[in-house]
Amino acid sequence: MNIYTKTGDKGTTSLISGKRVPKFHDRIEAYGTVDELISYIGYLRDQLREKKIREELLFIQDRLMTSASILAFDGKEDEIKLPELFEDDVLRLEKSIDEMDKQLPELTSFILPGGHPVVSFTHISRNVCRKAERYALKLYKEYKFSELLLKFLNRLSDYLFVLARKLGKDYNAEEILWIPKA
Repeated sequence: MNIYTKTGDKGTTSLISGKRVPKFHDRIEAYGTVDELISYIGYLRDQLREKKIREELLFIQDRLMTSASILAFDGKEDEIKLPELFEDDVLRLEKSIDEMDKQLPELTSFILPGGHPVVSFTHISRNVCRKAERYALKLYKEYKFSELLLKFLNRLSDYLFVLARKLGKDYNAEEILWIPKA
């Protein structure tokens, strides 16, 4: 199998169904941004030493690959068996958020991302997750798919925010609160 097919040379690509669409199609923007997030989370995972978090990030990458598959499919559900998202996937994120949040001081203000490269990169991943969620929401308005995908992306951005705070604490990074000038 060649990695290059030359079929995209004129600006189109195939969805899972085989239908060709422009590379700027809403589906491509949505699953392409999820793919971008998968890569960012892989990079983040490579920077961490804590086994539990690394395993969670691997789980998240798997669930994001499933999400990308759902976003890339434009056919009828009985045509192909796609991997699925489950309510337990969202609950797992919520449980992790709650566990990490118990270890953190109460948040009284917005925070400015930074303090350590790993913390900053976790915030970047959160921002890409929010972008993926916006593209998925836009796509959902026209093409219905499992609402669990939207819920998962929303909860994942929350998870990444709390993870950034936890990693900041673990790495002794100063958490700088944003205090607006009066």
